[in-house]
Amino acid sequence: MEIQGIYAALATASMDKAERFYTRLFGREPDDRPMVGLIQWRNIAGANIQIFDNSKNAGSGRLTIVVPRMDRARKSLEEMGVDLTDESQGDYGRIAQIADPDGNRITLAEPPTRPFDS
Repeated sequence: MEIQGIYAALATASMDKAERFYTRLFGREPDDRPMVGLIQWRNIAGANIQIFDNSKNAGSGRLTIVVPRMDRARKSLEEMGVDLTDESQGDYGRIAQIADPDGNRITLAEPPTRPFDS
């Protein structure tokens, strides 16, 4: 099988609210609207994200965004009016979470400053 691309998808109950939220989060408008009830952003740090209209499954999605500096991400989110949870430290860096308007959980992960020992 030859793979040309992969998209992560999150369900929403309100396309308008989701579009506003993700436009602010990604810093740009969606790249396209392939069909009714679907918007997508291409090449967000190498990833492709789709938001689709599906109120039954809205809020059950998960997305992880790797950030180079948690403190900068926190400041940027605060400026957007989005609250980031307290940070947790693990074997592979720090994490904190936000939720989109539907409750889909977005984890921000900051890798450790030293390489991970395997």
